[in-house]
Formats: sequence, C-alpha cells, structure tokens
Amino acid sequence: MGKIYKSSRTTIAFVLIALTMLGFLYELYDIQIKNHEYYAAQNNTVKTYTVPLPASRGEIVDRNGTPLVTNRQGNSIVLNAAYFPSAEENEQRNRVVLNLIKLFRKNNEEYVHNLPLKLKDGKVVFFTKKDDVKYKSSIKTMKSRDMFNLQDYATAQNCFDAMVEKYGLEEYVRAGKLKTALEIGNIRYELTRLLFSVSNPVTVAEDVKDKTVAVIKENRDDYLGADVKVTAYREYFDSALAPHIIGTVRKINAEEYARLKNEGYGINDEIGESGIEAAMEPYLRGTPGELTVTIDGDGNVTEEVTKRPSQGDTIVLTIDKDLQALAQRKLEQICKSVDYFRSTGAVVVENCNNGEILAAASYPTYDLKDYYKKYNKLVKEANTPLYNRFAMGTYAPGSTFKPMMATAALQEGVITEDTYFNCDKVFKVRDMEFKCTDYHGGENVRTGIRDSCNIFFYNCATRLGIEKMNLYGSMFGLGEKTGVEIPEAKGILAGPDYRKRFDMVWRPGDTVQAAIGQSDNLFTPLQLCNYCATIANGGTRYQLHFVKSRISNATGIINETGTNIVRTIDVSAHNVKVVQEGMRMVALEGGPAYVFGQIDTKVACKTGTSQVVVKGVKHNNGFLITYAPYDNPELSIASAIELAGSGSSTSKITSSIIDYYYSHNSNEKKAQSEGTLIN
Repeated sequence: MGKIYKSSRTTIAFVLIALTMLGFLYELYDIQIKNHEYYAAQNNTVKTYTVPLPASRGEIVDRNGTPLVTNRQGNSIVLNAAYFPSAEENEQRNRVVLNLIKLFRKNNEEYVHNLPLKLKDGKVVFFTKKDDVKYKSSIKTMKSRDMFNLQDYATAQNCFDAMVEKYGLEEYVRAGKLKTALEIGNIRYELTRLLFSVSNPVTVAEDVKDKTVAVIKENRDDYLGADVKVTAYREYFDSALAPHIIGTVRKINAEEYARLKNEGYGINDEIGESGIEAAMEPYLRGTPGELTVTIDGDGNVTEEVTKRPSQGDTIVLTIDKDLQALAQRKLEQICKSVDYFRSTGAVVVENCNNGEILAAASYPTYDLKDYYKKYNKLVKEANTPLYNRFAMGTYAPGSTFKPMMATAALQEGVITEDTYFNCDKVFKVRDMEFKCTDYHGGENVRTGIRDSCNIFFYNCATRLGIEKMNLYGSMFGLGEKTGVEIPEAKGILAGPDYRKRFDMVWRPGDTVQAAIGQSDNLFTPLQLCNYCATIANGGTRYQLHFVKSRISNATGIINETGTNIVRTIDVSAHNVKVVQEGMRMVALEGGPAYVFGQIDTKVACKTGTSQVVVKGVKHNNGFLITYAPYDNPELSIASAIELAGSGSSTSKITSSIIDYYYSHNSNEKKAQSEGTLIN
C-alpha cells in the first residue's frame, strides 16, 4: 500500500509540473508569435505627464500707479524625475544629491533644509530647537506615516536611523560621515515630503548665482535630473515701506495644500501669507500654465508648453507711497524721542469722504526682504515689530472718546449747547469720588471738549446712561471692525454686556469712567481714525479699505472697490457742528495749539491719554484724533504713541502729515495728487 501511495503522489507531481510548463510555453507562444504586435506596441507605449508651470504673481502699486511690489527673474535649481535616476538606482540618486550639495556649498548658495535634525560635534543627533517657530510642526511631520512612520515618542536618533535606512545611506554612516548622510537625507526627505514625480518636480535651491547655473548646465552627467528653472521672485520698490499692509508670500504648507489642491494649487506653489498678499491671493496668484512631458518606450523625453501661464492681476492700493514713507519716518522719530527703547505706536490717515486709507504705519516695523531670514529673531523681540499696531493694537482711547459723548448727549437732548456744569475737580457717584485734572469752573460742551473736562462728561454720562452711550459708540464704529482687507481686532466697547461674559458686575461708577474713554474701552487706531472721519464729514461712516482697484491682467478691465457707506448716523447737522467747534478750539487753544499754529491748514482735533503700568511704573499713552481742513474736511488722522505722556506730544507727527499734504512752505515734498495713470 505504501509503494502504491508514493507512486500516485509522484505521478501527480509530474503532471502538475508538466501542466505548468505547458502554461509557460503557451504564454511564450502568445507573446512571441500569436500576439507579438500587440505586446510590442505595449512595450513602446508613450507615457504622458502634465507638469504645472507657475504664474508670476500680480503687481501691487500705490494709488498713483507707482510700483510697490513687482517681480524679477531669477534661477532656481529643480530636480526633475523624468531625468533623475530611478528609485532602483538609489546609490546614483545619492551621488547626484551629494554633487549638488558640494556645488551649493562652494558657491555659498542657500538650499532647502526642512528636515528638523542636526548634529552636535559631528555625531550626536538632536531635533532642531523646539522654540524655532519655523519647525514647530515639522518634527511631527517627519515622524508621520507618510515620512519615517515612527511613534510620537521616537528620539532624534531614531529619526536619523530611519532616514539612513529609507534612503540607503549606510555606507556614509559606516565611514563616519554622519554629516554627509544628514545633508543627503535632508534633500531626499524634501523629495519625499513634496511628492516628487515626473508631474511634480521639486525645487532644492532658489535664486542661485549664474556660475552655479553654468556648472550644472555644463556637467549634466554629474547633476543628472537637476534642471535650471527661470523663476519670478518678489521685488520691492522699498522693502521697508508698508510691510504690515503689503504682507508676505511663502511656500504653501501641507494643511493649506490639502484644503486648496482642488482649486488648482500645487504642493510647490507660493501663497500669500499676510497683508494684501494674503487678502488678494485669488487675484494676485495668476493662472498656472502646463508643460506636457512625454516619455516613450526607449526612455526618450520630450517637453512641450501646452498652456502658457498668465500673470496675476495688478492690485492698486489706496495708500500714497510718499505719504506712507513720511508717516513711517515721523512715527519712528516721535517714538524714539519719547523712549528710544520702549515706545511704540501707530498712525492712520484716511480720506474722510470715501474710507480710503492714504497711509497706515506701525512702529517698530520690519523689512520684507529680511522677513524669513530674520523671522525667529523678529518674533522674539520685546517690542514685537511684526505686530500690526494700527489694525490689531487695541488701546483705551482716553479723552478722544469725548467728542462721541458730546454728540450723543446733544442728540439725545440731555444737554444743549448752552448747558453748563460746574467743575470743582471732584465728582461723586454714591460713595465714590472721580476727579478732573483741574478746577475748570463752568463748562459748556464746546469748552468741555477744549479743556477735556472730565466733570462735564461725567454729568453727560449720568444723564445718558451706558446703553445710550454704547448705542452711539457702536454707530461710530467703536468696538467694531472697520472692514479693511487685512486682519484687524474688534476692540471692546465697555458696558454690562462685556462684563457679563466674565461674570462681572457693571456699576454706576463704571459708566462715568467709560465716558472719558477709560473702563474696559479698547479701540484700534483704525477705529479711532474712522470715528474721527465720521464726525468730520457730518455723520457718514464709510467702510475702510486699502484696495482702490484691481486691474485684470487678462482683459485690462479696472474693477474699482468703490465707496461703501456702513452707516449714516442720525445726528443733526447743528449738533455735529457744535462738536466740531469744540474740536477746533482744542487746535486753537489746547495743548496742540503751538504745533498746529505753525502750519497753514486749519485743523480740528481731540487729545487723549490713558494710563498703563510698565514694570511697576505708571505711564501715559498719548492719542490724538485730527481732521483737516476744518472748513472742508478731507483728511482724518489718528495717532497712538505708547508712553508719550499726553496726546499733545503726538501732534508733531499729525502736523507733519497735514503740512506735507497741503502746505506750500513745507520742507517735505508735497504728496502726489491722484495721478492720471490710475484713476
């Protein structure tokens, strides 16, 4: 029985082998004879890939058509998968990358460094500093499933070891060349991170020198797959001019790419990060083109531009280049004269009659061309130069709040222009005492504004009540966003509603404090400027805007932003005139009178101070809202200078701006009137 069983098993095995051989022979016959032409055609199949061609970003110009941001051409070094060694040729890939690294170092070129690993003493691996803002999330990305597939608790050495294994860098480690392994791994990591393929070339060095380009072009075999691409780079007329308005551009990040890829963004694309660059991204971006890459069965590569990229639209800003430069310069001078190391501030200039912002400056400031190189230093500076104080800074406005209070009290009928309150420096609310800065005696609304008499406005507050005060405050846009294109703070309009959010009680004494711009009131310089403009023009609040128009690159059509009225405040012309007369008296007889008396243009203004504590020492911030000319308002200006001591001390910057704009005897060059190039 055993022999029969073994014989049967052997027979079955031979039959299976024979059937397998027959199957192979049939496949060979099918390929070589029966369907030879079909399989030959398959072997010679042409593969086609589409590579996006980035479009140049649109230009940004000032209101007169003067270029602020344009483009210049430079060269970047790109690795192209159509020519780069294949994945099976790993050692050759590493040699090409190493050749590039040596060339970049020799010519002092900057190249990609997004792998968050470093070496200490050439042998100890550690993560890039965790407080380095640029790499906050990069360690997590490096450990992710798509990259090195490590657990969250993996050490820097674990990551290094995974990199060595993934990219076949063991020979460099065995030779003790850890730094070389890390440098090669850094660029290989970039290829993995950016989904390197024929359809997706990856840039490894930007804005390189001509001599680097020449070496790569003349030594193709040493730099197999490396290509030179002409790239458009942002060029600034003055990279220190209006950086908080213009904003920055950077490479798209992973989260943005996941969100925007369906809108045509590529993983290598640039995107507006802040300011107008971000706000107008859909228009500035332009339309990408297409390069069709064809690879035949023999590996021959041909390329053809099948769709040319189209540059983005031109964005015309409302700002005047020269006025902006003056505002920045004068703001810096004032802040340094107040306290060279600690004083900061902002100034905003608005057209009273349409909401256009003619200038807006924040100090300290920064230089756009150095933004990325010095970013980690900038974010750590005590005076926060990246912080946009005119849009995001919120301040207790002090007495600049009083014209609004006067308007509300007159319109609600709780006072008239002939109502007098006696100021004996002390005002009592129940068992609390609130004081004025001086003994003013009898004050009416005009003199109350002129003298900034707290007692007068304490009386107005008790008659109005906080609800009416806030009704008018919100009508003037205080504690509300102005509508500008860039990010801005909302601010706070003090009152019971705000206190309720924090389970705090609003008391009668809080109402009188709010009436003089204290309590919880916090407004941005943009809001203060627009509020002043609303008083100046008689009660029309416009939406503020930085974009005057957009010029289509494709059609040349000009799309005007236009004027948007947010609200027409229901106040009588007479009541507004009374308030305006009080503000005029401040300019003629108040603290800023000496400064404003030296310019030809008639102005109206209101000063303000608010107390702050810096390192245990009390200081006053200074504020000034101004409009000009008094008889036919065109400009509204708001300035906020931290630690200035008083609003009057800020008047020099305002007078310089007004004099620059109107005067015939100014040492400053007069601002450009609206040009003929762009209406």
